[in-house]
Amino acid sequence: MKWRVNNRTEKVNSTDVKKTLGESDGLQGAVLCPLQEINGYLVRPGFYRMRGAFETKNGVSFTVSSHGATSAELLLYEPHGVEPKVVIPIPEEYRIGDTYSILVYDIKIQDFEYAYRFDGPYNPEKGKMFNKEHVLLDPYARAVTGQRHWGEKPEGGKAFEYRARVVKSEFDWGEVGQLNTPIEDLVIYETHVRGYTKDSSSGVTAKGTFQGLREKIPYLKDLGINAVELMPIFEFDEMENARVVDGVQLYNYWGYNTVSFFAPNTGYASQEEHNYEGKELKRLIYDLKKNGIEVILDVVFNHTAEGDEHGPSFSFKGIDNNIYYMLTPDGKYYNFSGCGNVMNCNHPIVRNFILDCLRHWVTEFRVDGFRFDLASILGRDQNGAPMANPPILEALAFDSILSKTKLIAEAWDAGGLYQVGSFPSWNRWAEWNGKYRDDMRSYLKGDAGSASNAIMRITGSSDLYSPEGRGHSASVNFITCHDGFTMYDLYSYNEKHNEMNGWDNTDGDNNGRSWNCGHEGESDSVEVNSLRRRLIKNAFAALLCSRGAAMFFAGDEFCNTQYGNNNAYCQDNIISWLDWNRLEEFKEIHDFVRFMIHFRKKHPILRKRTKEAACQLPPISVHNGYPYNSVTEHGTHMIGIMFAGRNEQDTGDDLVFYCMNSYWEPLTLQLPSLTNGMQWKVKVNTNCEYHDDADFDYMTEKFGPNTVRVPARTTIIFVAE
Repeated sequence: MKWRVNNRTEKVNSTDVKKTLGESDGLQGAVLCPLQEINGYLVRPGFYRMRGAFETKNGVSFTVSSHGATSAELLLYEPHGVEPKVVIPIPEEYRIGDTYSILVYDIKIQDFEYAYRFDGPYNPEKGKMFNKEHVLLDPYARAVTGQRHWGEKPEGGKAFEYRARVVKSEFDWGEVGQLNTPIEDLVIYETHVRGYTKDSSSGVTAKGTFQGLREKIPYLKDLGINAVELMPIFEFDEMENARVVDGVQLYNYWGYNTVSFFAPNTGYASQEEHNYEGKELKRLIYDLKKNGIEVILDVVFNHTAEGDEHGPSFSFKGIDNNIYYMLTPDGKYYNFSGCGNVMNCNHPIVRNFILDCLRHWVTEFRVDGFRFDLASILGRDQNGAPMANPPILEALAFDSILSKTKLIAEAWDAGGLYQVGSFPSWNRWAEWNGKYRDDMRSYLKGDAGSASNAIMRITGSSDLYSPEGRGHSASVNFITCHDGFTMYDLYSYNEKHNEMNGWDNTDGDNNGRSWNCGHEGESDSVEVNSLRRRLIKNAFAALLCSRGAAMFFAGDEFCNTQYGNNNAYCQDNIISWLDWNRLEEFKEIHDFVRFMIHFRKKHPILRKRTKEAACQLPPISVHNGYPYNSVTEHGTHMIGIMFAGRNEQDTGDDLVFYCMNSYWEPLTLQLPSLTNGMQWKVKVNTNCEYHDDADFDYMTEKFGPNTVRVPARTTIIFVAE
């Protein structure tokens, strides 16, 4: 029998072996382990509780689990090699329960890539998909090879043959941790890493990368946002379903097709990070947090890139297909995601996998929160039925590592399960408030019968989220996001224009509640363009005066356009990229948005309930046209909402009055009287061009101290001074 000691193979005293193994393999309390030689490599059982692949002082430990497999093989490749350099069958005695673990000595992590093959029963009708010829990616891989260069098929030959690389974890976070900003205080900036700086107009040196976004941190800090929500940055394959339409190369650009859940997208790194994948992303997160900006990741656990029965088998299908996916009785795939398959999130194995993944991103990358794509799928059982208390949602809500992490649900799925206001929460989950988006879009463009809903949304959606139960931490308010029209397009197009996507304009939302202001698309009319700018300012004013968190899509602050495309998931070009030239063209809009963000921060009563005002005014009151008129009728077009409480320093009363006239003619507003010598001062008038030093109080038409003329389609905001 051979024993491994100090890089030699020899017979020694067992006590010495125990001591040496404990020191050389970096594992205290190691036991005496016999070594075997398999295909020229010395091996022994690895570290069973460390899933994935980890470097030790004298080799690498590989650990993977499969419930249904009968055997497993470890494949080691030379970097970019087409065929394995060596195949190491994992001995049966190295299997404990359903977990295989093997430590391979004398291999350097920079010299190899790895994958697995599993053997087992093949019976598709029963959901068993084992095939000993399939090369499978480690579900716990920290880096995926062959994905480095955007727009290229995976390196190494066969399509969909993904392999992994071992990653060192040496980043020094210093004193940087989670920022723990209350969610209702957040102004969230949703962005796509590549599209944010890919266009030459961005002016950065590392366009379309984590580093490019990092170069924009001074801009973000000046704008005033305090959280970025990054669209998917887990490793995905942009070449999935890549095609050419009218001479334009289309990709799976958004990235909602996860290949590997523990690995950052190497295509977003500006430089090669061989064995240090994620370092550039960590530097981005570090600098964002040093500047007071939280990082929220958009995560996709509802489906994977393996698709349905016609899709490839490169990971979960070949490991435990009938566990990781929801299957119909005949072994087909449920498709509540609209993308071919659905992850079986409430199976204990899948639940543990998701928990491990999120803990990894919180501990290794220090992220502050997660937005869960099509999160209602996470509330379905293995047969697709909605559950009252989904185990995965409860586990995430009460996990000790994730206890301070934001959990934000997109509370619907493609199977028709719509849970806005009813998503299981345990007072931990927040929701993308889709009803806020829809109701505010209707009111802002002047739809009759929409005023009462708008008041409800601005004041915190108490019909959906009880202020006593969930406070103002449940609703993430938004008017625009990646999915749908940009803010500029919302008021430039009546109809979607997705022809460039290649589906005859059949894809995308048909109920955008948009309005082109009288002309479809770009216009030379001064009147039309002026109205559009006013409506955009109205939308931002409403969003940033609403109770709960506020979110908007990157570029909306300077009128970025997608030319009417409301489903730009495949457009890796100027349709999706931000055109930074528009920052100068629409500087007024940018400056207005920046002002409104800082105005929101200055007045906490807009975000949440504060201490009671000394003047004893109610925290929220409605004044539609005249004081304390809370009646809304079908024809009501002007609303008035007064927020009252204490200021942030608790040194005095803070009174803000929000008024919006969505009618096409001017209306008269009578404000409630103030005591203690205070007077209403106009801070915002969207009918006037915004300048940082503009005197909007002087520019607003008044009829006495408490009566003003509110122009058509205009927002006026007052502060008591």
